[in-house]
Amino acid sequence: MTPELAATPKLGFGCMRLPLTDPADQKSIDIEHFKQMVDAFMDAGGTYFDTAFVYHEGASETALRQALVERYPRESFTIATKCLAWAIGSAEEAKSCLDTSLERLGTNYVDFYLLHNVGGPRTAKFDEYGMWDFVKEQKAAGRIRHWGFSMHDGPETLDELLTAHPDAEFVQLQVNYLDWEDPVTQSRACMEVAAKHGVPVIVMEPARGGRLAELPEAAAAPLKAANPDAPLVSWAYRFCMNQPNVLTVLSGMSTIDQARENAELLRDGGPFSPDEQAALDQAASILRGMANIPCTNCRYCVKECPQGVGIPEIMNLLNLELMTENRAFAKELYSWQAVKPASECIACGACEAMCPQSIDIIHQLEVAADHFE
Repeated sequence: MTPELAATPKLGFGCMRLPLTDPADQKSIDIEHFKQMVDAFMDAGGTYFDTAFVYHEGASETALRQALVERYPRESFTIATKCLAWAIGSAEEAKSCLDTSLERLGTNYVDFYLLHNVGGPRTAKFDEYGMWDFVKEQKAAGRIRHWGFSMHDGPETLDELLTAHPDAEFVQLQVNYLDWEDPVTQSRACMEVAAKHGVPVIVMEPARGGRLAELPEAAAAPLKAANPDAPLVSWAYRFCMNQPNVLTVLSGMSTIDQARENAELLRDGGPFSPDEQAALDQAASILRGMANIPCTNCRYCVKECPQGVGIPEIMNLLNLELMTENRAFAKELYSWQAVKPASECIACGACEAMCPQSIDIIHQLEVAADHFE
């Protein structure tokens, strides 16, 4: 890891789930609220902001210009954004994403540019469009400072990609204490592959879509006993922040309270004591023993669903039912959280083809319709 990269603060601001003025409109970002969040993060010493061409249907980049770029000196922060080339119809359009992102962001360069969700059959599009050469050309032109890629696949795919593209400067991976030994995600094994190639890691989903912020009582008990004052989510972030070879850990923030809570982690996110590590191991073991659906709310399924079913929200409520053993509570939330209910599913399979977690979404939607409707 170069000295420049190593100087990046260990916690990054994820701009995927920003506050909205209208929950039904992903573009209705509450700019004034977002400005307060940016200020709290910057005041605590944070500098890394992560967005993407598709976040909030493109409005995330524009909001970041308004809340950050137009209000702070350019050298005081770093911006990461991404190109989802596999979902775009031509090489020209995929390459033009950088122009659009720079215009939205109001800057003439981005510090970190990612090829977004490489892996599986999606890699073929990045190859076909020449995106690997494109990012290097744009770096040489000064429009990109560092380039890398994100992926949700396993260690074998990561090894293949880093072998094929040894000049990648970083990789973004899903890492958290619940997925550390997960047979599908294999966070530990992926981290080991990145270390073998000498490529630093940006961690995404450290709180597994927010589920590690609100644990069932049985799993929370050992953590509360070990450190009663620590927010549950802080255990998730500290686990990732103190792994070797980590560049930064992304926290998707939606409220000023979350930004302030994370500011404390920037000031005091040190490694676990032996007692704390033992408590975390116990909590993770309890969680793994519970049935759960590994949805991380990436929302790729929603983009492909012709019916507009609220799949991530429904998966989250199924998990809530499993963890709380309280169907009535989950059903009450379902009545307003599932804008398009599970029964609207036509079993076309588009969602399952796009799901990075390989969830049996169609079956789970059938279960949800039976339990909640």
